[in-house]
Amino acid sequence: MKIAIITGASSGMGREFALQMDCHFANIDEFWLVARREEELIKLAESLTHPCRIFAMDLTMKGQIQRIEEAARLEDAKICMLVQCAGFGLMGPLEVLPIKDTVSMIKLNCEALTELTGHMLPFMARNGRIIFLASSAAFLPQPEFSVYAASKSYVLSFARALAVELRSKEIYVTAVCPGPVDTPFFDIAEKTGSTLAFKKAFMACPEDVVAKALRDSFFRKPVSVYGCSMNAFQLMTKLLPHGAILSAMKWIKDAEKARSAESFLKEGEQGTEGRLQA
Repeated sequence: MKIAIITGASSGMGREFALQMDCHFANIDEFWLVARREEELIKLAESLTHPCRIFAMDLTMKGQIQRIEEAARLEDAKICMLVQCAGFGLMGPLEVLPIKDTVSMIKLNCEALTELTGHMLPFMARNGRIIFLASSAAFLPQPEFSVYAASKSYVLSFARALAVELRSKEIYVTAVCPGPVDTPFFDIAEKTGSTLAFKKAFMACPEDVVAKALRDSFFRKPVSVYGCSMNAFQLMTKLLPHGAILSAMKWIKDAEKARSAESFLKEGEQGTEGRLQA
């Protein structure tokens, strides 16, 4: 049985990968959709033309990944596509982030991704593809986004090394490194902090990012970066000292905080003035 495995399939980029792969990969016998929210996976499965198997699970919980491995063994599966989108990020200084959530971020973004890859490699088909969702945050340390950026740096480094290891076996690995994408990611990430305002000016559509990722995977590219702005950012992080870039980012962040505080005070003054007049 030829299968495609997609983690984080209940929403965002994982869901978009499932939708686009459903349209373009007629040779896949079954999609295996992996995420925590079973009801969202059911809705997605009902919208796809391919047969689907649902794995409602938390990949960080002990024994869950073995369930997928056992299913692959029982079905004598040949994995044509392994797309790993499961992950999350939290913004804010490390000292204000709940340590439990910080550790969970590393477990999901790094440990679970690595463990699932290791368990699935024996089942990968010749000419198979592995896609990891990394981030442009992997190109540079990110103050007040430190753990997430570090976890995605791991994903990018892991993917590039694995691409070399597996090339002789005709298995091709691509790390997808988008900038901000219009998904529910920020609903969680900004609960504890906020991103630089100017970054959201470069917000991309998930449909475009995924379409390019699939094209780059087809052409066996080790890294997929969507958009002129993110390609320029990647180039900048290669050419300029990281210390200088980080200093500039801190200056911009401090300026944004100052403007925000000033705006808040003005609104408060105007509200007080209005109440006095009333």
